[in-house]
Amino acid sequence: MDNKPQTEQEKMLAGELYLGNDPELVLGRKRASKLTRLYNSTTEDELETRQLILLELFDKIGNNLFITPPFYCDYGCYIKLGNNVYMNFNCIILDCNYVEIGDNVLLAPNVQIYAAYHPIDPALRLTGKELAAPIKIGDNVWIGGGAIICPGVEIGDNTTIGAGSVVVDNIPPRVLAAGNPCRVIRNL
Repeated sequence: MDNKPQTEQEKMLAGELYLGNDPELVLGRKRASKLTRLYNSTTEDELETRQLILLELFDKIGNNLFITPPFYCDYGCYIKLGNNVYMNFNCIILDCNYVEIGDNVLLAPNVQIYAAYHPIDPALRLTGKELAAPIKIGDNVWIGGGAIICPGVEIGDNTTIGAGSVVVDNIPPRVLAAGNPCRVIRNL
């Protein structure tokens, strides 16, 4: 029987409390920081270089991925991107847990996707422990500028999220949703 304790990375990916200052996790963030810095310093004429950096940064990328710099993420290795994904300027993905983005997804400028969060209890928060929950964005989704996608959220296929929305709950497929908190406006 293996009673080996969980690593902080295993706790993070399991949605349990973990210490973000764990040396293994710090190393992973440094790796992503280096790769995003390299990516963000490329020019529009260096598409092949950009592709090579993204292949190294992300867990999986589909065909026809385009990210307009600057782009930021925590680890990169927990991000899976489908085909025909476009991210405009200043997109941020805090991938302290898995973030899966489907095919034909458009992210407008300043979209923020946060798998990471902190305990609500201040005493627990003072311990330095953090939490993370996976995020899944379906196929054919458009997320408007400045939208924030919160931890644990799933957005259904063929959905549009309005600009400036704060998505705190799951959003079903084939709807227009907007607001703070984001709510379904109408079916599509």
